[in-house]
Amino acid sequence: MTKKRIVVTGMGIVSCFGTDVKVFYDSLLAGKSGIVPIQEFDVSEYPTRFAGVIRNFDPGDYMEKKQARRVDPFIRYTMVAGKKALEHGGITLEILDNFLDKRRCGILVGSGMGGMSVFYEGSLTVHQKSFKKLTPFFVPYIITNMGGALLAIDLGFMGPNYSISTACATANYNIYAAAEHIRNGQADLMLCGGAESGISPIGLSGFVACKALSTYNEDPTKASRPWDQARDGFVMGEGCGVLILESLEHAIKRGATIYAEYLGGSVNCDAYHMTDPRSDGLGVALCIEEALKNAGVSKERVNYINAHATSTIVGDMCEVKAIQTVFGPHTEHIKMNATKSMIGHCLGAAGGLEAVATIQAIQTGILHPTINLENPDPGLGNIDVIIGSSKAHKVDVALSNSFGFGGHNSTLVFAPYDPLR
Repeated sequence: MTKKRIVVTGMGIVSCFGTDVKVFYDSLLAGKSGIVPIQEFDVSEYPTRFAGVIRNFDPGDYMEKKQARRVDPFIRYTMVAGKKALEHGGITLEILDNFLDKRRCGILVGSGMGGMSVFYEGSLTVHQKSFKKLTPFFVPYIITNMGGALLAIDLGFMGPNYSISTACATANYNIYAAAEHIRNGQADLMLCGGAESGISPIGLSGFVACKALSTYNEDPTKASRPWDQARDGFVMGEGCGVLILESLEHAIKRGATIYAEYLGGSVNCDAYHMTDPRSDGLGVALCIEEALKNAGVSKERVNYINAHATSTIVGDMCEVKAIQTVFGPHTEHIKMNATKSMIGHCLGAAGGLEAVATIQAIQTGILHPTINLENPDPGLGNIDVIIGSSKAHKVDVALSNSFGFGGHNSTLVFAPYDPLR
């Protein structure tokens, strides 16, 4: 049976560079860092005092004002990025109401940690005041599925709607699952990705406690250093990245602009350790191989990888080892970069934002640099990791990798849309 083709017809983001896809990618191409000192709460006693914070965020007309004030930031990010993806995809109110079969439109936007701010404030309320003072919205606004649920209520989308939560691989898992719903004939259009807002006293404290974060407070813009020999941990980020995935037939029928084609993907588990990846990269290698098989492309066609590359001592090179295992000598033809070097690690949202960066690379033919890479780890071998400045590159097939605590691995495969394929 011929596999149903799936295309990307819209993108929406909330990032430390704003909510416009072009501005976001232009900032990456310029090698701009979005990492800043944390001012939202007192961090004077913390060993890490910086992050990729989103500031001056206004949901505008994308949410009812009263609801926007009440919900957790991760829900606000989901609502705005989801609706901006529809705008970017040319889905006007007329198309929304008169063309789309909303019974066949779904939403899979996950979160790794859910409503951390609402959870933290609610816990303080119970502890310092009384359980009687706790808002009745506490549970709805902390659970990870509520961003997608509220978005569906606003849009009337009655198709598949749930939230996969796999730590830092969350967005990729949701994109992969959304594509499967289309491929299996259960939906025509899916909004999918991830959202996260973990930069709060409890979120920062948790990652400090497990010693996962960089402590390079001297110059926060240089703290996220994927593949650099002086890397000392990741930098927290936040935001949301959402794609519109659509069956090719449906996209053509409504006259959509097609930004890229989703060829396939894969998810698996290291089955090894709570937080550490396998040092030999076996799980990642198997995931990449399965993704290529699922996409129906040979490894020789892959010439760009948007890497997970968090700037952790162990994690960075596990991914590199896996890539070298899968591609062998072909690595000399692969260009690879690390979006997290500029926006930090957006946890459950990371794969969504990086999918947008990958598709923008396909669209523009320009790859953004990996910044702060002054002393590359010799283990990189002959892989071009785009040091210094952006580089023109015609993408044939691109991979976007995301991995999460618990050993969760995920790889998505994108390519330029070819109507003659």
